[in-house]
Formats: sequence, structure tokens, C-alpha cells
Amino acid sequence: MSTQTKVAIGGVVVGFLTLFVFPWWLSALIILGAVGLPFAAYMMLDPSQRKRVRAQGRKRIGS
Repeated sequence: MSTQTKVAIGGVVVGFLTLFVFPWWLSALIILGAVGLPFAAYMMLDPSQRKRVRAQGRKRIGS
């Protein structure tokens, strides 16, 4: 599992744990941020940069 995946899963877990401390809407914002931020960052890349990121991911799978 990649480091970024571990961080994303950790963010979601922390978001669920905050359900017991903060109001539900604040916890929902934390969870959406943990899931949505990497997606938004990926979508902000140029098409050539996205292609390079996908190629690196495929290259790591085979090694």
C-alpha cells in the first residue's frame, strides 16, 4: 500500500473518530476533505502530467 493511500485512510479514520467530539457537519467536512483533496489535486494537473502520474503508477506495480 502506498504512503498516500495510508494517509488518506488515516484521514478518513480521524474524520470518523471526530464524530464523537465535534458536530456531525464538521466531521463530514473533515472526511470529505480527506477524500476529495487528492482527487481535486489530480484533476488540477495538465493532461500530460496526469499521463506521467499514471505511467509511474503502472511502472511501480511491475517492479
